[in-house]
This record gives sequence, structure tokens and C-alpha cells, in this order.
Amino acid sequence: MLVASLVALFYFYRCGDGDVLALTVSTILTAISGFILISAGRKSGQSKHDIENFEVKDSFIIVTLTWIVFALFGMLPFLLNGTVSTVTDAFFEAMSGFTTTGSTLLNNIDEQPHGILFWRSIMQWLGGLGIIVLFLAIMPALNRSSNKVMMFSAEMSGIGVKKLHPKMMMTARKLLGIYIILTILCGFMYWLGPMNTFDAICHAMTTMSSGGFSTHQASISYFNSPYIEYVASVFMFASGINFSLYYFLFTGQGKLFRENEELRWYLGAVILLTSIFIALFYFAPRLDTVLTQEHSYPVGFENRFRTSLFHVTSIITSTCFQATNFDYDLWGGLFLIPTFIMMASGACAGSTSGGIKIIREVISIKSINNIFRRLLHPNALFSVKVSNEVIDDDKTRRVVNFLIIFMLLYVLGVLLFIISGSNLEESMFNCISALGNSGPGIGSTGPSASFSELSDMGKWTMSFLMLIGRLEIYTVLVTFLVMFRGNRY
Repeated sequence: MLVASLVALFYFYRCGDGDVLALTVSTILTAISGFILISAGRKSGQSKHDIENFEVKDSFIIVTLTWIVFALFGMLPFLLNGTVSTVTDAFFEAMSGFTTTGSTLLNNIDEQPHGILFWRSIMQWLGGLGIIVLFLAIMPALNRSSNKVMMFSAEMSGIGVKKLHPKMMMTARKLLGIYIILTILCGFMYWLGPMNTFDAICHAMTTMSSGGFSTHQASISYFNSPYIEYVASVFMFASGINFSLYYFLFTGQGKLFRENEELRWYLGAVILLTSIFIALFYFAPRLDTVLTQEHSYPVGFENRFRTSLFHVTSIITSTCFQATNFDYDLWGGLFLIPTFIMMASGACAGSTSGGIKIIREVISIKSINNIFRRLLHPNALFSVKVSNEVIDDDKTRRVVNFLIIFMLLYVLGVLLFIISGSNLEESMFNCISALGNSGPGIGSTGPSASFSELSDMGKWTMSFLMLIGRLEIYTVLVTFLVMFRGNRY
């Protein structure tokens, strides 16, 4: 927030932006609150003991409450600057930012001052890698905690940290270093195109975090540049790869990178879905049942390839930037099915993307395949293998249970959206958008609109689902079970 205040101060002197006071006051209030909490902890005389000996359930509570507290303080600049008028809207915008969902209530992004725009981008950048991971990278006190692995795993599930480095502080620092390098590279490539320095920095942060916030209402399409769209596609794809694999690649362990099965599935999915969308752009306009506005379809092979690649990488990584001809709401119902599937799927575990994650889908597919094989060969023994590693039955059950809980939460979320006043179609997309941390919807909340039309109930429902989706269900649900059932858990 301090950095955003400095950016606001710079643009105050340069072009008269009026958000300096809001960001400065927010920074001061946040700092004072942090100081009070730290002082209270020290006076209790138990802080050192607690941080080194907290239980498993405490790690889940700490992670969940950390994200909620960050959203509460993160909403202050929006309220104090008058960007939004209610606590509900401010909390929604902040939670969408930190969870890298990218849903927004703003209909006047181009009119916002530079400091507010920078704060929206940095929120997503901080949330992309994970707030707890950043804490572990820069705070030695947390590194001394005997249960730091629990906090790490609660936030970064599926990352495979044991193969990366046994010390959590070292692991977090390596991941942060890779994250920073990729962000700088992305920003430099943007800057080489028609983006100015400010736009390049902001979009680099929201690209590598799979966030999707832009400095313009029209998002990437504002620049009307095929170069920018190709650069965005490449780095959005990069953001969907498990960050531990980058470490292996950069340290000469390229074999682990090449042999990673989840990565191969991810690459195959992007190629297949891109091909499907290219075919649909040729096929769909000829069908009266799906034809809405023929002029909304991209024309020419290069345009259709670029639009398809951008759409697939944007949706599957849950970034959801908008480019030229990106408005899938106008393409017709045939395009909504694969779009919905990608929003639910997500990319690789240990990446900045949202969704179920491909590794869980791979394990589920192989587990189902083994069920049929056992029916044909009752006496044979079959195991689920991913990247030549045997997935034990306990992990398989966890994956299956995750998918069941995900679907149950999805149904509950859809019902809550309908009760709040949304129609069925919009409710289905809004719910998967929140749970998958994707961002866009359809209809009144579609790619060319915002979520300002949602009722307050719908906004709070979506905020809660965004948090659940970012922390991948178990962490949040365990927290609430512990809070409501106490020592019985």
C-alpha cells in the first residue's frame, strides 16, 4: 500500500491525481493497526511460544483470517477515495483483487487515478503467489515456526515443496524470486509494444498473478495490438505452470520439467481447445441455432487463431483479460460449454491460476479408468500413477472428496445467486467464476459489463466463494468447522 501511495504522489505532481490522501491515510491506518496487534501479542507473553507450537487447525485459521484481514484493509483506498460508495462494494473489489479473481464492480476504470489502478494491480500480484508464501519469504519469525509447512500447504496445495527445498523460507524465497523475474520479463515485453511504462507494469503484475485487472475498461483490447495479445497469451500460459517446475528448469533439472505429466496434460488441453475454438469460428456462423451477431466473430485465420489462443489461455488460467473479439457472450451458446469447462478446470497445481487444477482431473480420470479395469480383471492390482509416482489411495480419496465438495458448493452457490435475484444462466456462470477465481460472467455481468448490477447478497456470496476458491475449499471449511465446533475438531 505504501508503494501505491508513492505512485499516487508521483502522479499527483505529474497530472494532478487526487488519490494521494486516500492511499496515505489507508497506509497509516494499516500500519497503526499492525503495530497495535504486534504490541498486544508481545504483551501477552505467549507470542513466541504460540508461533512455534501452534496446532494444525491453527494453521488453517491463520491462513483464512489473514486473507480476510488483508481484504478488509485492502478495501480502505476504494472507500476513502470514493471509488465505490459502500463497504460491500469495497470488500468485493478487494477480495476479487487478492484472490486474483478479477471480477470488478467498476464501470469507469479509465477515469480512476493512477494510485488506485496501481493498488488494484499490486493486490493481485501479492495474492497470486500467496500472502503466506510472501510472509515466509521475508519474515524470519514465521520460518522458525515448527508448523510453517502446514501454513504453506494450506495456501499452496499441490506444489510439491518437498522436491523443491526442505526449508520453507528457502522455498518461499526461490518461488518469490522466480515470480519477480517472470513479472519483470512480462512487463518488459509489454513495454516493447504500444504500452507505456505504467500500463506495462500493472498488466505484468496482473498477468503473472492470473488476476486480469486492467488499467482500462476495455482491458487488453484497449491497445488494439496483436503483439500485446500474443505476449499476453504466452505469459498467461506461463502463469498456469507449477512454479516449482521453473526452479527445476533454471537449476539444470530440465528432465523433471519435461517429464511432468500435469504439464503435458496442460499443454495438450491448450492445443486441443485452441483447435476446437478455431474450428467453431468457421463452423458456428453457419448454424442458425447459435448465430447471434455474425460480425462478432473474428475474420481470417490469423485473427481466429489469435482470438482462440488468447481466449483459451485467458480462461483456463483464470486470468480473463479481454481482447479484440473476446466477447464470448456474443458468439453463441456453442462457445459457452468449453468456456464453462475451462473456468472450472483451471491450470496446474502450484501455479497462480484458480479452478479445480489439472492434476486432480488427471488423478480422477485414471482412478475411474482403474475401476473399469478392475471390473474386467477382478484379481489384478492397479495403481494410479502421475509422473511415474504412485498416488496412494488416501490421496485419491482426498481428490474425489474435493471434487464432491466442489460440486456441492457450486450447487449451493447457484441457489444463493438465484435467491439474490440473478437468473439461472447468470447464476451458473457467476458461481463458477467465483469458485474458479476466473472473473467474468455472462449477460449483465458478461465480459463487456461488470458485477455492479449484483445485489448485496450476491456480492457477499461471490466474495465468500472467491475466498473458498483461492484457498481450495479445505482450508476455509476446516476453519469454519473449528470456529463453530471448537475442540471437537
